[in-house]
Amino acid sequence: MGRYHFVFPRWSNLLLPAIIVFALTAPPYVVFMVAWGFSPRTTDVGYMPTQPIPFSHAVHAGELGIDCRYCHNTVEHSAYAAIPPTQTCMNCHLQVHPNSEKLKPLYESYETGMPVEWIKVHDLPDYAYFNHAAHVNRGVSCVECHGRIDTMEVVHQVEPLSMKWCLDCHREPEPHLRDPDLVTQLEWGWAMTDAERIAEGTKWAEINQLQPSQDCSTCHR
Repeated sequence: MGRYHFVFPRWSNLLLPAIIVFALTAPPYVVFMVAWGFSPRTTDVGYMPTQPIPFSHAVHAGELGIDCRYCHNTVEHSAYAAIPPTQTCMNCHLQVHPNSEKLKPLYESYETGMPVEWIKVHDLPDYAYFNHAAHVNRGVSCVECHGRIDTMEVVHQVEPLSMKWCLDCHREPEPHLRDPDLVTQLEWGWAMTDAERIAEGTKWAEINQLQPSQDCSTCHR
């Protein structure tokens, strides 16, 4: 009788269970990751999560005229725009509406020391790096990325925050630039013509010698 000739060694049989497990788990994993990557939480213009406290930017930044930097006090010095701690809110709300049911989570946070669990609206992927200080100190206003947040009762995403969207600005920054001292004056420039707006931006691009990088490593580090 002839001998059997094996194409694979006997130990390769041990791979069969691993292949079966992979075949069963890989498709759901891929579906989940694609669904998550394209969910409103990460990509969609108009994403508007319900926050634990109904904070109105239209009231605080609009009617009351509170400067963005009062709450987001690291935006000029750090890559991240800080979410204000409870104490910042309590600087006013120890006296303002102290009995409001809407502010109950705020007072609980103040008493327990546990932070308010705000939900991030503008959430870039972990593989994308963005530095707030580098932009606002060169005349890119909050409004360029976040829209007229001073008119929003509930904050929502107004720009796609996609790679193309970022690159379009890096390639032609002039329409998005202004005097760096005016970056938190969100209503500035809305009455200007496109030509006037570009002329103003061109001036500040020259003053600050701006040549925004388009290299991959600028945002993907």
